[in-house]
Amino acid sequence: MAATTMTTTLGFVLPTSLSPRRGGFRVSVIRCSASPLTTSTGSAASGIVEKPWSTYDARLVLEDGSIWPAKSFGAPGTRVAELVFNTSLTGYQEILTDPSYAGQFVLMTNPQIGNTGVNLDDEESEQCFLAGLVIRSLSISTSNWRCTKTLADYLTERNLMGIYDLDTRAITRRLREEGSLNGVLSTEQSKTDEELLHMSRSWDIVGIDLISDVSCKSPYEWVDKTDPEWDFNTNTRDGKPYRVIAYDFGIKHNILRRLSSYGCQITVVPSTFPASEALKMNPDGILFSNGPGDPSAVPYAVETVKELLGKVPVYGICMGHQLLGQALGGKTFKMKFGHHGGNHPVRNNRTGQVEISAQNHNYAVDPASLPGGVEVTHVNLNDGSCAGLSFPAMNVMSLQYHPEASPGPHDSDNAFREFIELMKRSKQSS
Repeated sequence: MAATTMTTTLGFVLPTSLSPRRGGFRVSVIRCSASPLTTSTGSAASGIVEKPWSTYDARLVLEDGSIWPAKSFGAPGTRVAELVFNTSLTGYQEILTDPSYAGQFVLMTNPQIGNTGVNLDDEESEQCFLAGLVIRSLSISTSNWRCTKTLADYLTERNLMGIYDLDTRAITRRLREEGSLNGVLSTEQSKTDEELLHMSRSWDIVGIDLISDVSCKSPYEWVDKTDPEWDFNTNTRDGKPYRVIAYDFGIKHNILRRLSSYGCQITVVPSTFPASEALKMNPDGILFSNGPGDPSAVPYAVETVKELLGKVPVYGICMGHQLLGQALGGKTFKMKFGHHGGNHPVRNNRTGQVEISAQNHNYAVDPASLPGGVEVTHVNLNDGSCAGLSFPAMNVMSLQYHPEASPGPHDSDNAFREFIELMKRSKQSS
């Protein structure tokens, strides 16, 4: 039997200065190689033997000058976006369908992704909005009773790019040190590294209105509740219906399901829906949903929030929280690398309890900029950032994270109950 040997050549470019804002770069190329695979029927050098393994046919090029060869799965092409990392161990399908990831590549820090496949139940919206998925190892098999197809097939059907077999630990450390970086994913060999690097440095997510592309186009009624099989909190409802208008800035289905399960009758409206029209519907409360991008890039949404403050109880989640912060007179800022994952500790300042929360945001409210009377109710224990607000004078409450926790723990689900109580007290006092 003929002996076999194997050759591969991988390379990535490491800049000596990691910040493109400080000028030019000196680069060094690191390569690793071994000997070519030959068989008794042919030689790799002759080009007649088909390789039995996937090849490095994709690149991730970051604005700091680093180039990461990878293997592609899903759709081909070239796309530019901001790269962020997510520390969730699972829940990749919910992440893929979360509209808050529009304009971003998501790098999963968990090394193996795809082992549970995908299914029809875990969709958070009707399409994928993120620009691409970056993972270390793509599972070669699926093992879950709900699985209907593989992750690779799912990405191909959704025209979404994915890459794997690159050092996600090294990239994550770079993002933690330098902050979120713009980058380009490409499977097009005709494009040079220099062209892709120029693309990454010419694009910026700051100041772009990403909400308009993910919001619904016309109002609709939401009726689905959390499936009884997955309902984990059924003993705290008073059975009374509350009419809620939900502004869709990129809303997730499970936020709507949780509200519906708490007895709310929900009308979802577009991000540009006039405040006067919302008030004509005589709601008991208004929800400002999660969504992607820079809250300062959507001044029309801030104005809508201002017009509704003090008229009815309002509840902001993520983007809704940031818009409320601005509408109340505060400022927002872009975080270094944001919060993305299902394991962020948050302290409830009112009770002293700590919640393990699901988070996905790159912007935060500056608590020092808020006017008197506005209370910071929750604090992220990783970095001390503002994670929740309350303004009792105007029946305002908000959270910077996802109380529905899809994916994630259910520690914060009681926030929906607090919104119910806020509407209940408002009705009783009116």
